[in-house]
Amino acid sequence: MALMLDIYSSFLKRLSVITLWLAGAGLVAMTVLVAWQVFGRYVLNATPTWTEPSVLLLMSWFILLGSAVGVRDGEHMGFEIGLHYAPAPLRFLMLLVTQLVILGFGLAMFWFGWELAKTTWAAATPMIGISQGWDYVPMAGAGILVALFGIEKLWRLFTGQPLVTVVAPSHGGA
Repeated sequence: MALMLDIYSSFLKRLSVITLWLAGAGLVAMTVLVAWQVFGRYVLNATPTWTEPSVLLLMSWFILLGSAVGVRDGEHMGFEIGLHYAPAPLRFLMLLVTQLVILGFGLAMFWFGWELAKTTWAAATPMIGISQGWDYVPMAGAGILVALFGIEKLWRLFTGQPLVTVVAPSHGGA
């Protein structure tokens, strides 16, 4: 059982890193598009109209993907003081309820994001001409990630493993 958890955690760690790289690439692309929009407006005196909807689409991708990774890394909001002072059985129950809510939230994000993407797929986004369904695909994708990360945390909780598996980067010598 511990080996299976290690394999699953290793897979999710790689998936988390890839997701962060994709989110980072989206942030860089968004910055380039905003710079192009400013250049076009003030230097060329011809504002590229497609940049704003493209930036909004990229923003939803990197925010939702980055947030999903934050759930895995334990960077989401929590009530740590209550958890710290709670007796062990209550602490376990609090952690269990938290992880079940996170798992349920991830599944709901996936389901409703997928439904929204399906129902808007036939409509085209003005200015960029792609399906409006792409606006909701990041919500569905982030929902899958949140659910997968929630399953890992539940598994860790029931096996007595630490819930957060992130190792802080080394900052060198003294």
